[in-house]
Amino acid sequence: MTQHSMFKIETVAPKIRRVTFTNPPVNVVGADTVVQLLDVVDELSQDEAVQVVVFDSGTPGYFYNHADLAQVPELLALNNADGLPTWVELVTRLSNAPFISIASIRGRTRGGGDEITLAFDLRYASREEAVFCQPEVAIGIIPGGGGSDRLARLLGRDRALEAVLTSHDYDAERAEQYGWVTRAVPDAELDDFVGGVAARIASFDKASVLGAKAQINRSTLPPVADLRASWAGFAESVTWPGFQARIPQLGKLIAEIGVEEIERNLGDYLGIANQQA
Repeated sequence: MTQHSMFKIETVAPKIRRVTFTNPPVNVVGADTVVQLLDVVDELSQDEAVQVVVFDSGTPGYFYNHADLAQVPELLALNNADGLPTWVELVTRLSNAPFISIASIRGRTRGGGDEITLAFDLRYASREEAVFCQPEVAIGIIPGGGGSDRLARLLGRDRALEAVLTSHDYDAERAEQYGWVTRAVPDAELDDFVGGVAARIASFDKASVLGAKAQINRSTLPPVADLRASWAGFAESVTWPGFQARIPQLGKLIAEIGVEEIERNLGDYLGIANQQA
């Protein structure tokens, strides 16, 4: 087992690892999260024994949550040596990793957290506990981590537009209906179901598993150029007057109501904040 502050790696079986993300109280994703998760992906990619990795959360009520707005400057400053945004590098390497990644989703996954989740190969959601949202438009910016690029491919143009433009929370049943997740499973069955899928894939020949993944990736993944363009658009959008006007209103609601209540029902409160902006 390896500890990366926010991430714990455990060996479930010789070919299976579990990565648990814990960043209480609400699992926001900051620059530090991105750096650590990229290190985790690198570590697992270098282990030839690893064939399947299950990603889950150690924070009740939250999977990978939205970006930490207090760390936006730090997120935008993260770039690798050739200028590729570190976020784009993370989601690209995750999608192309030499293992099958499976998300076991309990709780809320929104914005940047949802964009990480969309980069996993398979996404299984608790029917009772999982919630999905791309909230950016409601706060005056645009998605930057690949949410629009991936949702358009998964949901189709009209449903992707609905999800992104309304900034609503979507429960697991609707997410399953739309194709946002691979499958919604009763919460009591989620762990056994994910474990069974992981064990079955791990029992197959690794070369055939990764060869099939590469074939499907060629047909379905957004080009890196599109991801870079989305990140550049997001970077520009944080300077827009609409964002600057809405953030104080959201901060006021958090001060009045409390961050935990806001985060539990973010889609509803974003609508209230916009009425006051």
